[in-house]
Order: sequence, then C-alpha cells, then structure tokens
Amino acid sequence: MTLPGHDQSSSRIRMEWGPTGAAAVPADYAVVVDVLSFTTTLSVAIERGIEVFPFRWKDSRATEHAMRHGATLAIGRFEALSRGDARHVSLSPASLSEVEGIERLVLPSPNGSTIAFALADSGAQVVGACLRNAGAVARWLAPRVADGASVVVVPAGERWYDDTLRPAVEDLWGAGAVLDALGSEDEVATASPEARMAVAAWRAARLPDDLLRCAGGVELTEAGFVADVEIAAQHDVSEVVPLLVGESFRDATEVRPTGPRLRRVDG
Repeated sequence: MTLPGHDQSSSRIRMEWGPTGAAAVPADYAVVVDVLSFTTTLSVAIERGIEVFPFRWKDSRATEHAMRHGATLAIGRFEALSRGDARHVSLSPASLSEVEGIERLVLPSPNGSTIAFALADSGAQVVGACLRNAGAVARWLAPRVADGASVVVVPAGERWYDDTLRPAVEDLWGAGAVLDALGSEDEVATASPEARMAVAAWRAARLPDDLLRCAGGVELTEAGFVADVEIAAQHDVSEVVPLLVGESFRDATEVRPTGPRLRRVDG
C-alpha cells in the first residue's frame, strides 16, 4: 500500500527510484533510466535494428524465453569478461555496437531490465531512456504530456551487497536530462519536488568527467569497461525512442502503439 503523497499524484511529471518506486508511482508513461547498463545498451541495440526483450536478472527461465522468441540471450558483462570470450553478447554497449547477425535479443539486467519487465503489465507505456537519447525521449513525450498524460521517470539505481537499492547518481542525471528537456521552465516548476531535484542534479553534472569519476564509472573503468562509460556519457547523440510493445522494445518512431488510458490528477 502506498502512503498518502508517496504516489506523487498531485503532479503529472514525477520521479521515483528503483523497482519499488516504479510500482508505487503509477503514470501513463514510465521512463526507465539505467545509464551505465541496460538502457544505454538498449539504445545501441535499437539503433542497430535489434528487437530487445527485457527479462528478470538471474532467472532460469531466460533461456526458454529466448528460445521461444527466436532470440539471442545476452549475459552480464562481468560474466563475459570471466569467460574471456568477446563473442558473447553482453550488457556492454561497446560490445553490442560490434556484433553482427542479431535480430532479437533477450537482455536481462538486475535493475533497468528487471524494472521494465515488471512494468510490462502495469498499464503504463514503458520507455527506455539514457543520456544518449534523453532529448529524443523528451520530444516524443512532450505532446502526450501536453494532452494531459502523466509521466514517471524511474532512475533504476544499483544494488548494494545485501541487495538493497543503491541510488546511483548517473541514473539521477539521466532522469534529470529527460525531465529537463521535457518542457518549459513553467512545466518543470509544476513537476513533483522529486522530479525537480533530478533536473537540478542534471544541470550540475559535468560530462564526461563526472560519469568517469562516479562510483559506477570507476568500477567499470577499473574492470576494463571504460569504453562503456564513454558511450554512456554521450548526450543527445541518438534519436531512437525504445518503447515496450508487448514483450519487446522497438523504436517508437516505427510503431503505432495503443495509447494508455490517461490517469487524470487534480491540480
């Protein structure tokens, strides 16, 4: 049960963290942001014409899910590193930018993909955003917001060793980049305080240096994935808008999804 005020229903533009936040703050459009992992890799895949199926992390049914859809099953980038085989398709956006012959991809991840998978039956239209396509996602959402739709932007965050949520600053920046580009100063001013906090964080960020120096960026750089961080730091270089249609993400500019039933709010 969501406590009063926690669903941010007095504002049409909202922001909340992680899988629990995504479930607690319903909206017509849910924008999942996982900058150093899922949604950056998703943007690269969609650019290359690959249909992407999100799935839960470390779920034994992932292999069957991939077989059912005639898709390749991606593995975690650290798993690919431990195998020492560059041919494995993984969560690494740098590696995915080089693979050939893949049309469908099941892309599990502990945060962004798991959240997107969970939101599939929520009634919201689910969109994947990162720094690379923040402006494109905002431009796609803007006329829908103008028509009265509500939006929740969900920074995925990471996990601590005890599996609790670790708010990740890079996902806050990604959320803020989308929100900042979504509308005028007046529209930003009427967003929830949580959403306005994300915009302020984004405006204070200095890329690519901050992304390379934040906790997640340092972790990936020291593990040999600096190219992934550099790709993730690119801002507004992509025009794709990954939209979850049925069980898979496709470019929203190439599909005509059925719009959500608008959840009207007071104010």
